[in-house]
Amino acid sequence: MEWTFSPDRPIYLQIVEQIKLKIISGEYPPGYRIESVRDLAEDAGVNPNTMQRAFSELEREGLVFTQRTSGRFITEDVNKIKELKDSMAIELISEFFKKMQEMGYSEAEILEFIESIVKE
Repeated sequence: MEWTFSPDRPIYLQIVEQIKLKIISGEYPPGYRIESVRDLAEDAGVNPNTMQRAFSELEREGLVFTQRTSGRFITEDVNKIKELKDSMAIELISEFFKKMQEMGYSEAEILEFIESIVKE
């Protein structure tokens, strides 16, 4: 797995975001067994405590669960995964619209741009 981090935000939050992307993209399908925290931390070049904190957050959100003797797994709740995917898409689209409006574009102009790109 390719890990990239920026210095402007906590690394554990960036790990959470990257794992969420892998879940919604299907790279980590429902029920997928995740590597150990220690292995992932080594791969990412971070402290195991940082990786553990990220997984604690993912567990709190119900995206990952732990089976005591078997390891960690991605939730099998496909509705939860779809909700996450939709939520992330809405957030991304909202940010895009806000930036375009800051540049002076109207909603109609933004939609025209989108339609022209989709047609290409």
